[in-house]
Amino acid sequence: MKLSVPHLLDIASLTKDDIHLVLDRARVHKQNLAHNRVAPLLQGKVIMTIFTENSTRTRVSFDMAALRLGASLIHWDEKISSAQKGETFSDTIAYLNGYKPDAIITRHHEYNAPSYIAARVDCPVINAGDSYREHPSQALLDAFTVHECKGRLDNLTITIIGDIAHSRVANSNIALWGKLNSRVHVIAPENLQPQKIPDHVKVFSNLREGLEGCDIIMPLRLQKERMEQADIPDETAYFQTYGLTLERLSMAKNDAVVLHPGPMNRGVEIDDMVADDPHFSKIFQQGANGVPVRMAILESLLT
Repeated sequence: MKLSVPHLLDIASLTKDDIHLVLDRARVHKQNLAHNRVAPLLQGKVIMTIFTENSTRTRVSFDMAALRLGASLIHWDEKISSAQKGETFSDTIAYLNGYKPDAIITRHHEYNAPSYIAARVDCPVINAGDSYREHPSQALLDAFTVHECKGRLDNLTITIIGDIAHSRVANSNIALWGKLNSRVHVIAPENLQPQKIPDHVKVFSNLREGLEGCDIIMPLRLQKERMEQADIPDETAYFQTYGLTLERLSMAKNDAVVLHPGPMNRGVEIDDMVADDPHFSKIFQQGANGVPVRMAILESLLT
């Protein structure tokens, strides 16, 4: 089965059925990976990646997903490209499209750049994160992990702590959980709170109030590269007020689960004792789930 849209640009464009399609296929891929029986569904396909920002988890897991499915990869590197000689981005995309890739995976520092690319190419485009706008594949793998931990996706309370204002992960998660009939609490200093607040979202500046009754807790790093200097709080003071510790974790439900999209800044938004806790923390399980979920995304757009 295929997604109802030709590209994965954001969560807003997906239907609820699209979300469940990806998650259902991801479960199959995860089982197949565990038993070393993955079918080369994308044999003969050539996938191009266009990344203008640093990435570890997203890039490597997309690469792994493509290779596990039998596809070949070409990486475009801005630092050694003709962009350094003055070529415009639109000209670069026109040339790359002429090489007939079967899909493009892009992470870009410009807001809505994946849509700009999608309008100029003849293949599916997958948004691997654009500016502070969206990171849809991250939200999908977060939901996949939540389902593994909780056995459901509806009637949950997901609490996101930290730099909401500059977080594409927060934006995509907020959009996704609204489609899945769950609630979102966001906890942040006033200057890092979201400007737009959907009906299913409640905003808090106090950890105790925001963590009460929550099922999933997701701290976020401070996105210093997208802040004004004056917006960056002192990290020690920030941790004292908003850092997730075992003591503060006790404010949530007894069976609450901790996620983090990475990279973690230990001692800033999360304490070592929480990040490494074998009971509460599912952070590294969450990271590993990037491969089967991104396999499902590639399959649903390319087969």
